[in-house]
Amino acid sequence: MISHPAYSVEPWCVRETGLHWDVLAQSESVFALSNGHIGWRGNLEEGEPHGLPGCYLNGVHEVHPLPYAEAGYGYPESGQTVINVTNGKLVRLLVDDEQFDLRYGRLLSHERMLDLRAGVLHRVCEWASPAGKRIRLRSSRLVSFTHRAVAAIAYEVEPLDEEVRLVVQSELVANEPLPHPEGDPRVAAALQCPLRGEEHYNNGARLRLIHQTERSGLRVAAAADHNVLGPEPIESAGESSADVARFTIITDLKPGETLRLEKMVSYGWSQIRSVPSLRDQVEAALAGARSVGWQGLLDQQRAFLDEFWEHADVEVDGDPQIQQAVRFALFHVLQAAARAEQRAIPAKGLTGSGYDGHSFWDTETFVLPVLTFTHPRSVTAALQWRQDTLPTARARARQLGLPGAAFPWRTIDGAECSGYWLAGAAAVHINADIAHAVLRYVSVSGDRDFERETGVELLVETARLWTGLGYHDSQGHFHIDGVTGPDEYSALSDDNTFTNLMAQANLQAAADSAERHAVKADELGVGTEEIAAWREAAKAMAVPYNSALGIHEQSAGFTRHEAWDFSRTRPEDYPLMLHYPYSELYRKQVIKQADLVLAMYLRGDAFDDAHKARNFAYYEPLTVRDSSLSACVQAVIAAEVGHLRLAYDYLCEAALMDLDDLEKNTRDGLHIASLAGSWIALVSGFGGMRHHYESLYFAPRLPEALDRLAFSVNVRGRCLRVEITKSETTYTLVGGESLRIVHHGESVDLTPDAPQVRPIKATAPLPEPSQPPGRRPEHAE
Repeated sequence: MISHPAYSVEPWCVRETGLHWDVLAQSESVFALSNGHIGWRGNLEEGEPHGLPGCYLNGVHEVHPLPYAEAGYGYPESGQTVINVTNGKLVRLLVDDEQFDLRYGRLLSHERMLDLRAGVLHRVCEWASPAGKRIRLRSSRLVSFTHRAVAAIAYEVEPLDEEVRLVVQSELVANEPLPHPEGDPRVAAALQCPLRGEEHYNNGARLRLIHQTERSGLRVAAAADHNVLGPEPIESAGESSADVARFTIITDLKPGETLRLEKMVSYGWSQIRSVPSLRDQVEAALAGARSVGWQGLLDQQRAFLDEFWEHADVEVDGDPQIQQAVRFALFHVLQAAARAEQRAIPAKGLTGSGYDGHSFWDTETFVLPVLTFTHPRSVTAALQWRQDTLPTARARARQLGLPGAAFPWRTIDGAECSGYWLAGAAAVHINADIAHAVLRYVSVSGDRDFERETGVELLVETARLWTGLGYHDSQGHFHIDGVTGPDEYSALSDDNTFTNLMAQANLQAAADSAERHAVKADELGVGTEEIAAWREAAKAMAVPYNSALGIHEQSAGFTRHEAWDFSRTRPEDYPLMLHYPYSELYRKQVIKQADLVLAMYLRGDAFDDAHKARNFAYYEPLTVRDSSLSACVQAVIAAEVGHLRLAYDYLCEAALMDLDDLEKNTRDGLHIASLAGSWIALVSGFGGMRHHYESLYFAPRLPEALDRLAFSVNVRGRCLRVEITKSETTYTLVGGESLRIVHHGESVDLTPDAPQVRPIKATAPLPEPSQPPGRRPEHAE
């Protein structure tokens, strides 16, 4: 196992002992706090040193042009980039006129601890100034789950040896300098001072700044209030200008005395509301936070997380590192979504500016499955955001000459932002991914009101795209040609199996839903002929198959392509996309990330066991995993076909993607989908959980490295607890009505608080497939 470079292994926290400069930017992502609406990177309160400063509001972005060397019809004209909004984290400190800066003086000790049960980041350090004055600093911060617009900090300073004069400056700062971004200079230009000041205000401890973005026209407000506790006398004053509002405190402290500052910050933004309206919004949010106080915010945060962990915790015996990692993962998945409330869930959450803050298909395919079973109310909000963006998706479909809606490959506000048309125009599986998320949520939750008000429209408009994009050949088979599937090393393929099978489920679900909700379907103009066309297309869907090899093809003709020459590929040539032209990758048998294997997970009902094993054995040696989305999927299917050790290795890679910084880019933000993938690898992999046609199936088996696995899932208002050992599985229905599940092919009827124990069926060992040279999962070597 790889040991953490900075973090100790503990079951309910991530602790950094000492300040590790080489992982400072990574730690800022790891220690980021968010509620899905506000995101604060784990920067030090004093602001410097830093890797990447970051305060984000979900949906707040700037636009920039997307010029092309050669114009093409349907190319998006503008890109979108998340911006760093007003920084409310800053609390600067002077000790006898010397700036508290860890790069100067002597850092005697430093510890940060992210408490996963309390939802609070704690910090304690001891520091000696260049003049030898020693102090102890303690701070705690949170981004509230219960007060959507509020974040808060408690900040304490104590002299250790002799009396000192302290000056504390609590600030709101807009347009703070950022490290120069690599790559597109248009993005860099959009990030330079993106906020134009509209109002600044101070009244002693009360601060407020209101800005508007230069190009996207979004108005952003931030306000702060303070509570100061300490021995008198304490001097204080406020000041403000266009980009800075500051509350300054001055006091003399003796050893044993403490100055405590409690800072509450509120945020708001809108594209249409006025300055007075946003001013009132942030002031009201502050008033709500002040009414409960710092301790009240802590208590509410803990209560929120206690409820979450009661129904979402995963217990892992045998590997403490994986136990910590899966809880860390669940915490950050929750943070990315809990209060997003009809906004996108970005690929990095609100932990960094990687991928420009865009949302992709990752959300519906990896993140929403986890939330469906652990925090379902956040799933409704995420899918309602997709519904809200339907007008833009319909317009995009019209631009592409297609019916229905064409959802974007990457976006912040619903508009396509990809200048790479092989993804932005051809990776249409995003439609089916959204439909699958709707189908899964409705089936698991039983929420027919949601299906009627949101689901039907999404299913209908996504299904319409397939009937316009696909066609029936002379033998009646339905084909979808010229698409890009999940594997980004293949493009413009005909009959991509993943896309076709997901589209098939989309078409069937749309037909079923339209018939269940005839009034809503009639409002959408759905008639019996259209429903019949959907069913006919689904029934006739082409699924490429190579009978000579006895395997399904990733796309039509894929197995005919020339094999990639791995013997001539050096370890330093990965990821391949940075060292070879895409045209070379597209015509070879080499796979960036699980594609056909992903189809076997999400549409496992379309494959028998023998084909799953043969398919996995064929595609495993071709998959280089140049994407963080791959390992968890390979873990699931490896476990299903009997390669438990390999599945465990893939679990480790998915779970430790950010804690161990396996792709060397955690500094830009966490990989939220890979974090969700650690849950998927455990629950769907070793728990063997599948959900098809409103039934839950389990085929649990543990790898040698794990002694016990326990988890809970929420199903139709019930909580089902599953506990797996090497020899048996215990199913316990905690409250609610009876539930029927399937265990290794056997139906099991569960009643509340009456556990059912079933033996685990062993599988015959299979020869373990190989991987491309040098691309075995990190923990298998």
